[in-house]
Amino acid sequence: MNITAGTKARKSTPAEPETLDPEELMSRDELEALQLQRLQHTVAYAYERVPMYKQKFDDAGVHPSDLKELADLGKFPYTDKEDLRQNYPFGMFAVPQQEVARIHASSGTTGRATVVGYTKGDLERWETLFARSLRASGVKRGWKVHNAYGYGLFTGGLGAHYGAEKLGCTVIPMSGGQTEKQIQLIQDFEPDAILCTPTYLLTIVDAMEQRGIDPAGTSLKVAVLGAEPWTEEMRHELETKLDIDACDIYGLSEVMGPGVAGECIDYKDGSTIWEDHFRPEIVDPLTNTVLPDGEPGELVFTSLTKEAMPVIRYRTHDLTRLLPGTGRPNMRRIGRITGRSDDMIILRGVNLFPTQIEEIALRIPGLSPHFVLEITRPHRMDELTVKIERREDCSTETAAAAAKDLQKQIKIHVGSSCRIEIAEPGTLARSSGKLRRIYDLRNQGA
Repeated sequence: MNITAGTKARKSTPAEPETLDPEELMSRDELEALQLQRLQHTVAYAYERVPMYKQKFDDAGVHPSDLKELADLGKFPYTDKEDLRQNYPFGMFAVPQQEVARIHASSGTTGRATVVGYTKGDLERWETLFARSLRASGVKRGWKVHNAYGYGLFTGGLGAHYGAEKLGCTVIPMSGGQTEKQIQLIQDFEPDAILCTPTYLLTIVDAMEQRGIDPAGTSLKVAVLGAEPWTEEMRHELETKLDIDACDIYGLSEVMGPGVAGECIDYKDGSTIWEDHFRPEIVDPLTNTVLPDGEPGELVFTSLTKEAMPVIRYRTHDLTRLLPGTGRPNMRRIGRITGRSDDMIILRGVNLFPTQIEEIALRIPGLSPHFVLEITRPHRMDELTVKIERREDCSTETAAAAAKDLQKQIKIHVGSSCRIEIAEPGTLARSSGKLRRIYDLRNQGA
C-alpha cells in the first residue's frame, strides 16, 4: 500500500492538458502488433550486424525467422553484462564508427566497463522518451529544471538534460556534488523540478536543515528520482520534508539510459514501461524461465528501435514484477524495484536486500534513512552489522530503544539476526550520486 505524503496541499500550478504521443493512445492489440513488427526487425538486424548475436543464436539453434509471434522471443538466448564486457569496447555495435554520435560507459567499478553507443536517431528517441517520462511525472513545458544527475560517461546527466530540453524546459545543468552550491542555486534560481538520485536529494535536504533552511519553503514542486532502488517510506520522507511530489524514473545504460519507464504523478504506483520501444519480460533468476505478469522475478528487456546497439533479452538483475497499466492503460508498468539479484546478501541462508532495511527503519521513530550494511566473518559465520544514524531530535536513550526495535523487526520480517550500531547524525557518508549501501569486509580480516 502506498504511503501518502502528509495532508497539506502540494505546491502546484494550474493543470495543463497533456499532449500524448500517438503510441501512448494505442489499444493493447495495436501496441502488440507494433511490438511484433519492431521485434522481428530488431532480432534480424542484431543477427546480421552483431557477430556475438549471430554466434549466440546459432549456438542456441534459433534463427530470426523463428520469431513469428511475441511469445517466440522466449526461444532466444539471454544477453548479460558479461557479454558486453567480453566485447569491450565496441564489439556490440551494429553500425560503423562514423554513424555513432555518442558513447557512454559504466564506471567499471565491479569489472571492465560496459560501453554503449548511440546514433543520432537513438539520441532523438532517447530525448523523446525521457521527455515523455518527465511529462508523465508532472513536469511541465516552460518549467525550470535543476539537473543534479552526474554528467559525463554516466547516462544520467546528459539523458536528463536533453530530455528536459526536449519537453521545453529551462535546464540548470548543476551535475552531482557540491551540495552547498546546489542549495544556493535552488534558492537563487527557484527551479520548479529537480532530477537526481533519491539518496542525493535526501543529502540536500539534510544540508538545508543544518543551515536552518526549511526544505518545504523552496520553489520545488516535483522531484523525478532514479538510478537506485528506493522505497515508499523514502518517498514519504522526501515528499513530507520538501512539500513536493516525488516520482520514480527507470532506466539503465545498456538498454538506453534513464527514461525506459516513468512514473505517472496521478498514480505513483510504479513506472510505466514505454512498450513501443522496449519489450519487457520477468524471468525466474534461478531457473531462467519466463514468469506470468504479476509474478516477482528479474526484469529482462529487448530493445525494439535501437540502431547503434540493439539488445536482445538483456538481464537487468533488477527484481520487480510486471503489472497492468494505469496512467497509460495500454502499457504495463513495473512494481517498485525491490533490489538487484547481484546486490542480494545471502546471510546464513536468508536472502536480504538493503531496501528491506530501509523500509523497516523508516517506520521506527528516531531512526534516519542514513545507514550502511557491513558483512564480516569474525569467526566461522557471516555477521551483519547495520550502522544507522539517529535523527537530530532523538536522544541517546530513545535511539538505543529504537535500535532494539529495529533488530527485532529485521528478525521478524527478514528472518535474519544482525547487530545494530547507532551513529551520530551526519557521521555516515552522504551520496552525491548512486549511494553505496553494502560493504563486504569478509576478505579484509574484519
